[in-house]
Amino acid sequence: MTHILVDTTNMFFRAKHVVRGDDLDTKVGMALHIMFTSINKVWRDFTGNHVVFCFEGRSWRKDEYEPYKRNRKEKRDALTAKEQKEDEYFFEKFGEFQTFLTEKSNCSVLQNKNCEADDMIARWIQLHPDEKHVIVSSDSDFFQLISDNVQIYNGITDTTITKEGYYDAKGKSIIDKKTGQPKDAPNPGWLLFEKCMRGDTSDNIFSAYPGVRTKGTKNKVGLLEAFDDRNKQGYNWNNLMLQRWTDHNGDEHRVLTDYERNRKLIDLSEQPAWIKTVMDDTITDVVGKDKISQVGIYFMKFCGKYNLDRIGQRVQDHSLYLNAGYN
Repeated sequence: MTHILVDTTNMFFRAKHVVRGDDLDTKVGMALHIMFTSINKVWRDFTGNHVVFCFEGRSWRKDEYEPYKRNRKEKRDALTAKEQKEDEYFFEKFGEFQTFLTEKSNCSVLQNKNCEADDMIARWIQLHPDEKHVIVSSDSDFFQLISDNVQIYNGITDTTITKEGYYDAKGKSIIDKKTGQPKDAPNPGWLLFEKCMRGDTSDNIFSAYPGVRTKGTKNKVGLLEAFDDRNKQGYNWNNLMLQRWTDHNGDEHRVLTDYERNRKLIDLSEQPAWIKTVMDDTITDVVGKDKISQVGIYFMKFCGKYNLDRIGQRVQDHSLYLNAGYN
């Protein structure tokens, strides 16, 4: 059994930015085209059985850490009137897309007011440990989830990332331009540790130890040495984690304290128990919904509304995953 897990907002709005021109309807149509094409490709290539579309809610992290994603609001406030109007239009059409998936397809559509799409995707995987999962997203936050049964497909770059490496549309290893060799396979544990230490500027999560070196020196421990010592938590781990530093406001920080804060915000297995319960309830409600009939006809109408002519010519292909309910 293979589940296709779609980071829907990420895919839709990343697709928007690769479409040139000023015509909003054309941009919306192309974003939908990229979305449907990517999912159909993953469905075929990975022999999918069920598609799960995950949508954003207001994150519980904002109550845990006030600066969380505050930079996003600042960017929105800085938009011109034209840009704000364009965003409003895209969100309106995005809402119509979500309504179609919820009411006219047998895909699972997950959204909860307290959770992000990342949380829902991670929780779905946790609740289905014996199934295979393909995450459709361009967000590197999901690299921490890569495992024997979890891989990522980036529909924007047409790239697949597995625990063995990075592969192009033809299944060939992607070559690192610096080394001339296949790109090293991602190390989920290391990537998660590094992000928890360095923070995440895109989410406005501050570093636990600003300026820390990746590799240490003779007199100073680096991230690599601490990571290798994480299980024993011996000298290298404690030497790094017990360091203190002072920020621009004169406030003192202990690395371990800030690292644990960041881990709670970034590690997708560290959600509070009440959030996991909320997600479990949401998932249970969604997968128990009644099966919808005539999905193909509804999809033809949707394609007609958004001038998705090329997609509409392959309605039967797309109807396979749109009609595949949760087993």
